[in-house]
Amino acid sequence: MEEGDGTRTMNVYLARQPIFTREKKIYAYELLFRDGIEHFFPDIDGNSATSRVLSSTFFSSDIEQITSRKRAFINFTQELISLRIPQLFPPQITTIEVLEDVHPDALFMQCCADLSSAGYQIALDDFTYRRELLGLIQLADIIKIDFLNTDMDTIRRYVEVLSRNGCTLLAEKVETMEQFRTALDLGFTYFQGYFFSRPELMQEKEIPILKMNLLQIMAEAGNDDFRVNELRKLIERDVGISYKLLCYMNSPFFRRLNEITSIKHAILMLGERGIKSFLSVIIMSELSQDKPDELLKSSVIRAKLCESLGTLKAGGIDPSQLFTLGLFSHIDAILETPIEHVMEKLPLSHDIKAALLNREGFLGTYLRLAESYERGDWDNVISLGSALGIDTEQLPAVYFHALGWADALMDTAGH
Repeated sequence: MEEGDGTRTMNVYLARQPIFTREKKIYAYELLFRDGIEHFFPDIDGNSATSRVLSSTFFSSDIEQITSRKRAFINFTQELISLRIPQLFPPQITTIEVLEDVHPDALFMQCCADLSSAGYQIALDDFTYRRELLGLIQLADIIKIDFLNTDMDTIRRYVEVLSRNGCTLLAEKVETMEQFRTALDLGFTYFQGYFFSRPELMQEKEIPILKMNLLQIMAEAGNDDFRVNELRKLIERDVGISYKLLCYMNSPFFRRLNEITSIKHAILMLGERGIKSFLSVIIMSELSQDKPDELLKSSVIRAKLCESLGTLKAGGIDPSQLFTLGLFSHIDAILETPIEHVMEKLPLSHDIKAALLNREGFLGTYLRLAESYERGDWDNVISLGSALGIDTEQLPAVYFHALGWADALMDTAGH
């Protein structure tokens, strides 16, 4: 994605982190920018920044595509808020995150009050109580409390005081299911972190036969010797999969002029790799029916991201292997079974298993690169991309494409 000022283009390094409700449904995504959003306004000149940014569709309609039409949480510095830069974003989906190092003077407080009146949500990020924040506390819609770097006694004290003031609380950096349940019990409303991708139970248990059959078909679909005719037979004898394939092929993502009306036509249009990917995702959606939607979506995005990374290096690696690698990367959380136990039962290559188990080998480096991009760990993104010989300037476009592709497929799969 690019920013245009008439003289140059700039790739937007951006990732998103999910924010959940108490029911583990997606409420919003926080947008994570490389170097922070102030990177887009290097001169901090209100007039020139406004004209430059308004020429970019990213700050208007495309933001809804990046967040899958959910709310966007965006960090703004005190200076950007005082320049009223948040007004360039759509108020109906934008939550303005006020950073923890803010020193609210009269101008800043007036700008925040005006933004709130205009329909923007205000959130206080990495909250630590200071007397000078009282006015902001009263104005804020949401207060974010860091579960990783705040001791539990302090968290309980904040919850007690802030709840009396009617504040809505968001627990951030929630990394385990135990932390999620603790935050639930304390009365938090929203939750941010990667707890959803961790298995709730880490114990040896048998994978049900039906799920095991689906897993084996999905693993076989990634093999070179599993051909289109076999895939077509699988699809044609399942009305549900056939219907989903036609819906997917006629979705707005492809922008087709003519409707695709037959399974044979759909398979020809998608090609062998495309139909294998489609079938794998549909099967994965069946396996994850009782899990948070974001868990499947994260697997699908990572699969497409890994696959696309493989195309950025000439003569490198089979993209189908990378797709399978990404798709299986959350399988322990989906099945609530240790990853070692799952790997013992699947016909996956040694290289894929080594990457999934220990992030080892060439494939493991691709997986670590995808994970680093998703988390907004930009130093690792540059380092790992360079190690793989990938032009890292192409990564933002690859990531945004993976988001759009996953949205189209998830809508088809019924998630």
